[in-house]
Amino acid sequence: MRNKIHILIVNHKIRKESGTEALKVKSILKRKKINSKILNWKGEIPRNNIQKKARDLRYSLLADYCLKKNIKYLITAHHGDDQIENFFIRLFRGSGLTGLSSMSIKTKYNNKLKIIRPFLNSKKKDLKYVTLNIFKTYIKDPSNKNEKFLRIRIRKYKKIMEKEGLDTKKIINTMENLFSANQALNFYKNKAIYKHASFVSKNRCLINRQIFSEESGEIIFKSFSDILSLISGTYYPPRSRKIVSLIQRIKQNKFAKSTLGGCIIELKDNFVLISKELKIKKMLYQPRK
Repeated sequence: MRNKIHILIVNHKIRKESGTEALKVKSILKRKKINSKILNWKGEIPRNNIQKKARDLRYSLLADYCLKKNIKYLITAHHGDDQIENFFIRLFRGSGLTGLSSMSIKTKYNNKLKIIRPFLNSKKKDLKYVTLNIFKTYIKDPSNKNEKFLRIRIRKYKKIMEKEGLDTKKIINTMENLFSANQALNFYKNKAIYKHASFVSKNRCLINRQIFSEESGEIIFKSFSDILSLISGTYYPPRSRKIVSLIQRIKQNKFAKSTLGGCIIELKDNFVLISKELKIKKMLYQPRK
């Protein structure tokens, strides 16, 4: 049985040139008789926390397309340099074990879609070499030089550290060790969710507050992180510090209700209820009186 491959180009519309660039990529592929489709974002354009929001809307577009076309595997171009950059970004932000772990080659996006990252052991320069040999050109994103983004500053710091003797292979080994430890914790996290959480529907989950007295801090954190992501329907959970803050506030008697990562969190007797936040669409017209 032959698999059908869909080549997808995402136009975030954050920069005015992005539409033209997407068409150029489509044209480059067409010259090699490779058909592709441009996915255009049609919602509100993010103006703050741009890189995170762009990533979220990118996955939203890709996942929606895959669902409509019954596609089960999404292949991304994440490479080894991305691994190291992510490690430093999350280190800067004080991430825990989960955040500092390396990306996995195979991961589950949702019940119907898996993400495959075949280039995690490849360097960016090697992928550029292959691209130039096959397509003779590629599109440069000008935001890759904009130092207002932490990722771009990390690249600059990394070059400086490499001149001082930074061995990136050791960082990758560290991430792999953290990944192994994270996998072990995930085993106990899954047991905790099975014991303390009850999914009323795909959009609502009840967590017994006994989890706070019976489980360790890391297991509680990972459980809330996973449940928030599952209920909101997003691949990436909220930032670690926000989840930690939420857990601390829930433990306090004065907590009543809060929102985080597309979810509503409230107390119901001895349970924490997490529900999907429903966004009300703005009316496009005013009805006649």
